[in-house]
Amino acid sequence: MEYIKEISNEELTPEFIYELHRIVSKDTLDNPDAVGKLREGDDIYIGDDRDATIIHVPPKSNELQNRIENICNFANMANSSSFIHPVIRAIILHFLLAYDHPFEDGNGRTARALFYWSMLKQGYWTIEFISISRILKLAPAQYTKAYLHTETDDNDVTYFIIHQLEVINKAIADLLEYLEKKSNEIKTVEQLIKKSPDLQNLLNHRQIALINRALKSPDAVFYVESHRGAHNVTYDTARTDLLKLVKMGLLDKKKMGKAFSFSATENLNKKLDGMK
Repeated sequence: MEYIKEISNEELTPEFIYELHRIVSKDTLDNPDAVGKLREGDDIYIGDDRDATIIHVPPKSNELQNRIENICNFANMANSSSFIHPVIRAIILHFLLAYDHPFEDGNGRTARALFYWSMLKQGYWTIEFISISRILKLAPAQYTKAYLHTETDDNDVTYFIIHQLEVINKAIADLLEYLEKKSNEIKTVEQLIKKSPDLQNLLNHRQIALINRALKSPDAVFYVESHRGAHNVTYDTARTDLLKLVKMGLLDKKKMGKAFSFSATENLNKKLDGMK
């Protein structure tokens, strides 16, 4: 996602697609040499895992370079003579790459990454916070059927578009539910410190969120890097957050190899209650 955000303002090129595949497929393919490269063979098909029925035979390998370039042209709206809604365009890009199956493996992941790129490119910045993969994993058969219905009905991609719109709606609902849950969790910690002006002034929202997690999961282990990534701050800011909590007696610090780990101090709840 970090790479997608970096290139979200740029035109899509075959090289960008190959790099996306490299990122999402690194250390996951049976053939490491295939990472970031178009497949060379044609002995590939999409089958039903239940009975090995062949449901899709991708285009020949000698067509792939041209098809990848066509995908880029469509993504960049080159020679576009009619309006296509941005979300629909992103969904079709998802469909096209997975349909062409240009790589030995990792096509689905790359197709979904391309969807995210297109959405960000067209201004839908909140899309980076929703997970369509999690929704698809819950009902993989419906995902497969969306492709199958399209292919068996004169390539009418409407089936896939409708399916993906439903997936996006579910993912947005999940995000809203998650945000409400996290908001309530933070309020729980705030209940403990609201009577102490000193604590309110000392703790920022990142530290409150971390302490809340420590209260709910006493065995949780925290690292500067994980705290940095969770809140999208610099390494120094994350380190300062954690060391301050150690100084306040709310976290313990331990040496783990070259780095430090942080965990909730014993009786954290009582310490907070006493500090207020």
